[in-house]
Amino acid sequence: MEKEQLIFAQTLEQLKETARLQENMLTSEQIQESFEEMKLNEAQLSLIHEYLQKNHIGIDEPGKADENLTQEDINYLNIYLDELKELPAVSDGEKRAVMMSALTQDITACNKLVEIFLPQVVEIAKLYAGQGALVEDLIGEGNVALASAVTMLDCVESIDEVEGFLGKMIMDAMQDYIGEDSDNRGLDEKVLEKVNLINDKAKEMADELLRKVTIAELAKEMEIEEDEIKEAIRLSANHMEYIEEGTNEGQ
Repeated sequence: MEKEQLIFAQTLEQLKETARLQENMLTSEQIQESFEEMKLNEAQLSLIHEYLQKNHIGIDEPGKADENLTQEDINYLNIYLDELKELPAVSDGEKRAVMMSALTQDITACNKLVEIFLPQVVEIAKLYAGQGALVEDLIGEGNVALASAVTMLDCVESIDEVEGFLGKMIMDAMQDYIGEDSDNRGLDEKVLEKVNLINDKAKEMADELLRKVTIAELAKEMEIEEDEIKEAIRLSANHMEYIEEGTNEGQ
């Protein structure tokens, strides 16, 4: 059962990845084929459609990525997109010629290719909006990945694979950033929880003793190391008013 659940979750993630490569949309046939071996019924497939749509992925039509944007994202994009409008327009033919030159690692062409794909980074960032990271940060990560990707085109077999390769590198960078950012937020929450726990216990003891408690007393009561309390005090910017920091002696 756990194996089936894992396969189901992996299939959903693969579908979301596919959607981002297809202007944030999937066809009903793609969804049906992805879960074909699981023999899902219509009700179950309907729930999958609903889940994907809640993630702003369109079914048989492009999804509305802009719905994920916060006002802060919108304000930033308005300014950034105005800056990108200053870049010279490039025809499809010119774009293909630049890609051809970039495949030979021509520095000028590689730099031009980065410039050409900057608007694409914005569109990809919109698809990842609403997952805890600012669009500004996602664009920053995407631009760095793009600049790196154009120097790695020697692993691309043909010009028709260039755009997909660059897009994949940009998306991978944004996914990694979101994952790292999520991990950091989780760590911050755990740290804050521990700081609050120590502070609450110090207040409880101070109310009973009618005085501040020492680090040693608090450590003994909570059965933790004194260094953990000292670290909590540091992380709170020394705002633990119920702890007597000047001494570790019990009273």
